[in-house]
Amino acid sequence: QVPLVESGGGLVQAGGSLRLSCAASRNIFGINTMGWYRQAPGRQRELVAHIISGSITNYADSVKGRFTISINNAKDTVYLQMNNLKPEDTAVYYCKAVADIPVRRDYWGQGTQVTVSS
Repeated sequence: QVPLVESGGGLVQAGGSLRLSCAASRNIFGINTMGWYRQAPGRQRELVAHIISGSITNYADSVKGRFTISINNAKDTVYLQMNNLKPEDTAVYYCKAVADIPVRRDYWGQGTQVTVSS
């Protein structure tokens, strides 16, 4: 069973919005952090935003004020609302979950493409 299932990527014009979703498998227990990373061609994967213990959020400086991360704890689903998108936001976006039952382990989604045209 795929541990994390992402959806919501696509093509949008600059200034537009997209909402990404990531649902964790019910086979994952003890999730304490969920977040989004992105990787553009030729660049390293970087943190976009994450949410810890259901409420503590952190954002990359480049997305502050434009992106909002939220979580539905009952469904183990994390969302990334992306507004005022810029061409430099173009990347493959990956969902990540950190769980600690039975041991600490990172889970990754398969990635979803976000393309912002100028």
